[in-house]
Amino acid sequence: MRRVLSICFVGLTLAGISACTPTVVVEPAPHATSAACADVMLRLPDAIGEYQNRKTSSQATDAWGDPTAVILRCGMEPPAPTTDPCVHVDGVDWISVEEKDDSWRFVAYGRTPSVELLVDPKKVSGADVLTAISGAVSTLEKTGECVSGKDATVVDENNNPIATDSLTP
Repeated sequence: MRRVLSICFVGLTLAGISACTPTVVVEPAPHATSAACADVMLRLPDAIGEYQNRKTSSQATDAWGDPTAVILRCGMEPPAPTTDPCVHVDGVDWISVEEKDDSWRFVAYGRTPSVELLVDPKKVSGADVLTAISGAVSTLEKTGECVSGKDATVVDENNNPIATDSLTP
């Protein structure tokens, strides 16, 4: 009987330890309550490479890795046109920006609502993350796409088109 109690105690202790993985605190996006985000969240992978999914503190957020390698927030405002680099992965355009802390931020372009990813490139490649996530994000309504500079429409500060023949060289 003592042996059975000892085994039960060890089992409960191990279960308690595995349940103590800290929750990742993530600020929710402005439109985190969007029904479209709920659909995205249901389609996200359990793992990205070797990094397992972790519990987060806010609706429409997700994280992978301990310590965290990837953070996702759905419900972002769609980004305005930009000259930042854009990559196309599995039908989804992503604006990529290197942050000051050597992480990378990817924002889905032309999707409503938008999705933001923060990636630690020392732990996982941005390409692997975008490949793992793009299928889920492709379910969001497509409202635009990245274009090359020669195909871009010039806009003013209010995002109104400017006739290019009125520009001086």
